[in-house]
Amino acid sequence: MIAHVVGRVAEKFGTAVIVDVHGIGYEVNVPITDYDAVLIDSDVKFYTYHHIREQSEELFGFSTLAAKKMFELLISVQGVGPKAALAILSLGQAEHVRNAIANSDSAYISKASGVGKKTAERVVVDLNDKVGLPVYYAQGAPVQTELATNDEALEALMALGYTLADASKALEGIDSSLSTSRRVMEALKR
Repeated sequence: MIAHVVGRVAEKFGTAVIVDVHGIGYEVNVPITDYDAVLIDSDVKFYTYHHIREQSEELFGFSTLAAKKMFELLISVQGVGPKAALAILSLGQAEHVRNAIANSDSAYISKASGVGKKTAERVVVDLNDKVGLPVYYAQGAPVQTELATNDEALEALMALGYTLADASKALEGIDSSLSTSRRVMEALKR
């Protein structure tokens, strides 16, 4: 498995970038947003997903780890292959896609090339509880790409099978100064 590729951009074509890593060129398919951001002869790092099929092998690359994780979630949906997932991630930043799914905005997802209304609805239904709570942003506000928490009680509830939304809701109103085990016990009583 190739986890990431670090090197110099040798060529760009279509939506692929050839990254030269010590004399070896890796063809990496990237979202439009990443494609537009890189320049030939610039140094890059792409987090990659190595897709292996019977007839071919392809690398899909992302400038952020959050985008790679979103890609992996998208291809877990029946009927969504790597090309469709890449098209969905080409709509905007990974956080915008995550937020659209969390808000059940299938119209946003269906704007992706090759993704129909039914597939977009399936993406929203299948991933809605896996992407976390919806976040609403003011225009021009910075986008948070990962859940900024070191809340062990929240993580413990999620390890017990709670979704992020359910775990957050269960911990609402419980004093955060209590020990982790006490907070988890209180949340489980609800």
